[in-house]
Amino acid sequence: MHLIIIEDEKLSAERLRHLVLKIDSSINILAVLSSVDEAKTWFRDNSPPDVMLLDIQLSDGTAFDLLQSLDSFPSIIFTTAYDEYALKAFKYNSIEYLLKPIDKNELANALSKFKNLNHLPLSANLIAYQLDNVEKSITGGYKKRFLIKIGDQFQNIDINEVAYIHYQDGGCTLYTKDSRNLPIDYSLEQLEDVLNPMDFFRINRQFLVKAEVINEIHTYLNSRLLLKLSPEFNSEVIISRDRVSDFKKWMNC
Repeated sequence: MHLIIIEDEKLSAERLRHLVLKIDSSINILAVLSSVDEAKTWFRDNSPPDVMLLDIQLSDGTAFDLLQSLDSFPSIIFTTAYDEYALKAFKYNSIEYLLKPIDKNELANALSKFKNLNHLPLSANLIAYQLDNVEKSITGGYKKRFLIKIGDQFQNIDINEVAYIHYQDGGCTLYTKDSRNLPIDYSLEQLEDVLNPMDFFRINRQFLVKAEVINEIHTYLNSRLLLKLSPEFNSEVIISRDRVSDFKKWMNC
């Protein structure tokens, strides 16, 4: 197995190198790199390794700056100080991630998983969606506020104030936790792209709801679910049958 380490903290990089060789002394560590620019140069001048241990936050950028410059990637084991909340999107891909401080057994399991699978270089298109979601979670790329025009004035609504968003009669209305309802110039499809999917879920054609405002979940007719929200909505809020399975996974993440 040919491996590279990309880590900008010298002590962490050295510890990773020692751990890898302790786990399997036959692994060939081709390089220990410390920055995005250094890694870009290395990939330009060398054949790709089988796997790389890649820190997310580097001294001159992020892992995503590197990955977006490559046509294909080796298998990746991310090593990061970021918590699981920011990294849950990785669970939808075969890419591994390990939280610092790196545990020897977890690293051994990750390397063993790589050995047991027939990995091929991953195309940029294959994991672009996952990378985009994780980068947004880490860098704050999701929408943080809405600037809403009411008459001749503007109101600034922080994303933490939002309870849910409802589509009706050709437009969307944002409902806040303190029971205000404000028209916004977005479609639900646009909102799905800019809101953090860890917080918001589209339960049907008309509703995006925030997890924290769901008070109760009840079974309903035809394998659907009925939600009780806070603040309450003025009619029944029902999860369509085709979204129930994904909703349960989302609530259980």
